[in-house]
Order: sequence, then structure tokens, then C-alpha cells
Amino acid sequence: MIRDQQPDDDAVVRQLVEDAFRGRPYSDGSEAPIVEALRAAGVLTVALVAEEDGEIVGQVAFSPITINGTARDWYGLGPVAVRPDRQGQGIGQALIRAGLDRIRALGAEGCVLAGAPGYYGRFGFAADPRLQSPGIPAQYFLVLPFGAEVPDGTVTFHAAFGVEP
Repeated sequence: MIRDQQPDDDAVVRQLVEDAFRGRPYSDGSEAPIVEALRAAGVLTVALVAEEDGEIVGQVAFSPITINGTARDWYGLGPVAVRPDRQGQGIGQALIRAGLDRIRALGAEGCVLAGAPGYYGRFGFAADPRLQSPGIPAQYFLVLPFGAEVPDGTVTFHAAFGVEP
């Protein structure tokens, strides 16, 4: 079951995110603090959890981004996390698809993320030279437009993405 994350879920989600990213070569340990900082700032546009038998087994977050300093109904996906013993079973995919459906329903024009092209390509994300984000290598900065237009410019994620682990 996929549902909206509730305030009572915060501690479980924090532990899940920490566990999911622990020891990963691409992680600096900031993912759980990012989710908390996004929530504290009131900018989690969509925050979903996957629940099975009353236990949270995954989570995904979407928050607004700016392009060239202007809000344009584009969102950033992330972090997304699945409990380590449940990874590879489609939970992350289900969360991402549900979240993308939610932001589309809100009138989003597109979504961006920093991640593995091989994984996120299945959702339609691809590198696009028209958009970039400082500090993220072009091949890992992925874009999913919901319409024909992809703006040109520099993407800035919410300041929560700069929190220290």
C-alpha cells in the first residue's frame, strides 16, 4: 500500500532512509537529514511511504526546484529509499510512479533528479543538456518533462539539499 507520509512516520522514515543509504559509495549520509529539513521547511510537495503488513518499507519525496532562480512548476525527486531487505522487489518503482502521478496531477511541468541513468531511464528520465545543476555530473542529472517544453537553465534544489549529515 502506498500512502501519504504522516508526522507519526518521521522516526521510522529517518531510520529507513539511513539504513537504505548506509555504506553506499554514492551516499554522504545526508539523505535522512535532507528529508527532515524539507519537511521542516514545509516544502515536501509529495511525500509517500510504502507500507506492508503495517510496516513502512519505502519512501519517496518530491520538492520544488527553481530554474534560473524562478519557480516553474518543476520538481526534484529524492530522496527515495527502500528498506535494505526489500530492495529489488519493485517497491521503489511503485513509489516513484505514484509520486510522478501525484505531481503531474498538481500541474507539474517536469521533474529532475540526480541518479543512475540505468535505473531512472525506465521512468523516462534522461540527461538533457538544456538543464544542469552545479556539482552534479551531466550524465547523472536527469530530466523528465511532462510536456514538449524543456527550459534552458540552471536547476537549484531547495536549500535542504545542502544540509550536513
